[in-house]
Amino acid sequence: MKRYIFFVVCFCCVFIWAGSAATYAEDSDANVFGHILNKKTKEHIPYVSVALKGTTLGTTTDASGHYFLKNLPEGKFCVIIRAMGYKTTEKDIVLEKNVSSELNFEIEEELVSLDEIVVSANRSETTRRLAPTLINVLDTKLFETAQAACLAQGLNYQPGVRVESSCQNCGSQQVRINGLDGPYTQILIDSRPIFSALSGVYGLEQIPANMIERVEVMRGGGSALFGSSAIAGTINIITKEPLRNSAQLSHSFMGIGGSSALDNNTTMNASLVTDTRKAGIYVFGQNHHRSSFDYDKDGFSELPKLKNQTVGFRAYVKTGIYSKLTFEYHHMEEYRRGGNLLDRPPHEADITEQTEHSIDGGGLKFDYYSPDYKQKVSVYASAQNTNRNSYYGTDKNPDAYGYTTDLTAMVGSQYTYSFGKFLFMPSDLTAGLEYNYDRLKDEMLGYNRSSEQQVHIESAFLQNEWKNKKWGFLIGARLDKHNMIDGVVISPRANVRFNPTEDMNIRASYSSGFRAPQTFDEDLHVAAVGGDVALIRRSKDLKEEKSQSFSASADFYHRFGDTQINFLLEGFYTDLKDVFVLEDVGKDEQGNLIKERRNGSGARIIGLTMEGKVAFPEWVQLQAGFTFQRSRYKKEEKWSEDESVPATRNMFRTPDRYGYLTTTVTPLKSLVVSFSGTYTGSMLVQHLKGFIDNDVAVSTPDFFDLNTKVSYDFSLYKELTLQLYAGVQNIFNAYQKDLDKGAKRDASYVYGPTLPRSYFAGMKLSF
Repeated sequence: MKRYIFFVVCFCCVFIWAGSAATYAEDSDANVFGHILNKKTKEHIPYVSVALKGTTLGTTTDASGHYFLKNLPEGKFCVIIRAMGYKTTEKDIVLEKNVSSELNFEIEEELVSLDEIVVSANRSETTRRLAPTLINVLDTKLFETAQAACLAQGLNYQPGVRVESSCQNCGSQQVRINGLDGPYTQILIDSRPIFSALSGVYGLEQIPANMIERVEVMRGGGSALFGSSAIAGTINIITKEPLRNSAQLSHSFMGIGGSSALDNNTTMNASLVTDTRKAGIYVFGQNHHRSSFDYDKDGFSELPKLKNQTVGFRAYVKTGIYSKLTFEYHHMEEYRRGGNLLDRPPHEADITEQTEHSIDGGGLKFDYYSPDYKQKVSVYASAQNTNRNSYYGTDKNPDAYGYTTDLTAMVGSQYTYSFGKFLFMPSDLTAGLEYNYDRLKDEMLGYNRSSEQQVHIESAFLQNEWKNKKWGFLIGARLDKHNMIDGVVISPRANVRFNPTEDMNIRASYSSGFRAPQTFDEDLHVAAVGGDVALIRRSKDLKEEKSQSFSASADFYHRFGDTQINFLLEGFYTDLKDVFVLEDVGKDEQGNLIKERRNGSGARIIGLTMEGKVAFPEWVQLQAGFTFQRSRYKKEEKWSEDESVPATRNMFRTPDRYGYLTTTVTPLKSLVVSFSGTYTGSMLVQHLKGFIDNDVAVSTPDFFDLNTKVSYDFSLYKELTLQLYAGVQNIFNAYQKDLDKGAKRDASYVYGPTLPRSYFAGMKLSF
């Protein structure tokens, strides 16, 4: 780990030197200065983004709410002001050589915002108000409210989204959008699909919250934008970019379930920007350690022992007024061990699931804007390499060690042209080419499993979006040539947006999706079921899954004096063809349980999502969402080798109703009290024999998981702030009561909240 920290430090030094040396043009001495005030209180607002629209030039206000932009190009420009919790504001200005101009702003609080910038809707920056499809945004404030240390702990607080634990031994988690399993969701880092199948098993916990600027969630098929696996939806993780000189150090600890098991998490991040604003770097790190937790005292863990370390950075160099080079890199080391006898070698325990991950990922992007604002060209490349040592074993098998490597890489380019008028309305044309490569090698010699998989995908996409403030029409398609699919997969999309008023959005969308029939998918996690190791293989005639998704939504915003409200209503329907299903086909020579992935008859998901937000300025904000849905196979599907166990049309682990809520109360400027919670309705869950005598499908009880957190900020010195906080997770101790026990347990029979009632406290030092 030390060598990676050293590498990051060295890069910072070289990078800042390069940024300082970067020049645009000769000094013009055309300057803009001013201050930014809260329109209601007339107080100065610190750390507000100030930029020349359509260029790379910008700055932030200082601690006193003032800004200064110097040596700007001559001509007419638009100055744009953005700040979290405030309405985006623009003003035109004419810049002249050797002239300094004062430009002041009064901006309005907008705690329920339509002007958030998103990129997942059409692969270009746009506001949520004008986006062709519905995008929900999870920002850093919500991560703090929910005391979320990683991506997995924050995703629950979005409509139509659930995160669940899927293994009692290793604690793997998966995200479900509109009721569909994790592999149906495409996870992106900075809009790039480098989150591989191997990373996806444990990756939701491996992404620390302090590297995330925001998370964009797009529900429904997204293959027309991002390719394979975007059937249920797309999760786009946007990493933090340096905006000003700052630093933060935090530490939290949690007592799990009132036991001696502890969860300790330390994070660090710093942002450094040159005086000229031509270069900047954001550095982050995390050290996370969690003890194993045994809820029912049977000697077998419900939560695995976990050690996770992350270090990385995101940086930029503005190579010109209209061009910018961006870098991103992260390194993660993770060890997790579940089962029993955790202090002994893996092969001396009755059941062990142990993994050691080493992950290196990063990306490079070059953006160029034309001086007339009409054209933008992006060229990008991203890659992630994962090395994993593993042990998935039962019956003290000394041969159950495995080793897996996975290299994912992609390169691409994108071109956007803005027409003043094309046919009947202004429009944006977007076209691009991409190439994706994935090479995975997996060896588990003790199970006679040694395989290599290479995936090549050549892609082209084209879309045109006609839009103004009232109407938006988008038509587009993507072509993917996947080496495991015969022929070319065509994924079309169509969207209509209508804004009858400035604060109402009505949308209708059609999108398609597909999922490739890869040998390896999420199944690189080998499960221990009833004391047997379950291995998964691919049927010889396995075809790709395809989906057709339809949605219609109404998004309404309104002000009642200073009170702001938002109400969202969305109906969705997804039709799946050739759904992947797992069927037991017996055991191999070593006695390992064999499950085969085959094509089922198909499935239909229909549902309704509601979300509401209310913001009373200065003291309370409330947000809640609820989803009703029905997920069914078109025909009954067999799921057990026991002939007496009936087939079912119900999709497992998919409740018909679920939701969330978050509330923030600020009685004093420095005091914040927050509540967050999730509701999970009854669902059908497989319970396989081992601890019990026969396979059975169980209808689970409802769960309501409520958390609370109290924080207080102390101003220590000038811009130095200390925050102390404490709280309770799962106040009502809503936890599964019928966990399997012992060596013969079904480790996949786990549902409900991940943690029982647990207490936490921590501190955060910010500059």
